[in-house]
Amino acid sequence: MPTPRLFRLASLALLASFVLTACGPSTSTSTPAPPSTPGLLTGTPADTSTPTATPTPAPQIGVAPDALRGIHIQVWHAFTGAAADVFTNQLALFNTLNQWGIVVYQTAYGDYSSLFEDVDSALPSDRHPDLVIALPEQSLAWEAKGVVVDLNPYLYDPVWGLTANEIADIPATFWTQDQVNGLQLGAPAQRSARFLFYNQTWARELGFSSPPASAEEFRQQACAANASFRADAVEQNDGYGGWIVDADWMTVYPWLLAFGGGVTDGGGYRFRTDQNLAALEFLKTLKEDACAWITADPENPFAMNPGPFYEQFSHRSALFITGDLTEAAALSATLTRLGSTDEWTMIPFPGPETQAVTVYGPSYTLLESTPERQLASWLFVRWLLSAENQAKWVETTGTLPLRTATLDLLADYRSAHPQWDTAVQSLPLAQGVPQRADWHTVRYVLADGTLSIFRMDVKIADIPNVLAEMDATAEELSGK
Repeated sequence: MPTPRLFRLASLALLASFVLTACGPSTSTSTPAPPSTPGLLTGTPADTSTPTATPTPAPQIGVAPDALRGIHIQVWHAFTGAAADVFTNQLALFNTLNQWGIVVYQTAYGDYSSLFEDVDSALPSDRHPDLVIALPEQSLAWEAKGVVVDLNPYLYDPVWGLTANEIADIPATFWTQDQVNGLQLGAPAQRSARFLFYNQTWARELGFSSPPASAEEFRQQACAANASFRADAVEQNDGYGGWIVDADWMTVYPWLLAFGGGVTDGGGYRFRTDQNLAALEFLKTLKEDACAWITADPENPFAMNPGPFYEQFSHRSALFITGDLTEAAALSATLTRLGSTDEWTMIPFPGPETQAVTVYGPSYTLLESTPERQLASWLFVRWLLSAENQAKWVETTGTLPLRTATLDLLADYRSAHPQWDTAVQSLPLAQGVPQRADWHTVRYVLADGTLSIFRMDVKIADIPNVLAEMDATAEELSGK
């Protein structure tokens, strides 16, 4: 096992690599409107919870509609791929359709680190954007500088805001990720989640009629899958069958939550808890019992997650793999390409008594400018959050719906993507990530610590020491 100092240095080196590999921006402006034209906010009632904070009625925003005419605003974001395409299309539609003549220009970045650095460096001047689509912990860093606009007055304004039904139509978990000290620092722009992908057909052949709802049931099914390989005459495959170990922090964090754990305690981080220890001991025991296994990347033998595990899953080398909701379509395509007809689904992470799902993604954050530009930015956000626009977003990206009303518009999509539909049903279990500005670095301590447990032959009895080193590293990184 590495010495404490070496472990902390390994963590810091890993974090540095994420900064050094950041990509630069590419700029684009508004484009001609595509043929389809979504409507405005519908106000469809929903049964979801309202945000936990209940602000007092806000005064009307003192901006006359005529003052918005012809305003130009800048939005910076890090959407890529399909998300960048649908955002560009919706931006163009807004520029064409909005009644005030507001014009939105965009600057696109290749990653959130580059976005954060450029916004941060622009804040002392007037070169910063009006609207940033950033991760919640990044907005917290800017809030500490006093430049983030509280959205509560906009949300609840009787003229420019959302109705009570519209606010309630967005799940409370999405709102609370940007709520701090009574302030609403952002509105959800995109949310996704990591799940366990589960081969139902193979599980039934192994004698299991339903997905595991507890950690013990997960262990039974994973070990049964491994036992099926041990029963044949081929020794080389005796380690296959269960769960492919994945140390991505978005995988480890819901495992901790499922065991009643977490990573924060009061004003700081705390990894060494009984619940976290139970979760990691459970996973390590799976590995030692050959009910979980590790794939190796020959180019980088210390990488826990060298790439999607679609082919192993398709060939029944693993009963469970982990992946993001947006990977469902790619996995289905791989199964089809390899000729597999197995049925599969996505399930939450099971613990001893409960299950867990962690949702995560960027939010719309307004930065201080003028009352007119701030209102124009909010109106763009409000328009993007319409149920119709959100339906198009889901159909393009495969992420979680931000509006409950969106589900009524996605009947065909839900029918064609049953795994996505099943995953969405687990939203009542969803929890967010720690509401701390330093989470953007400390989250990698969680991944690095888990990596060491599986890659460095750490004994189960030594896991408490690893958790203690994670606490020390988090303290260094957070400056406490």
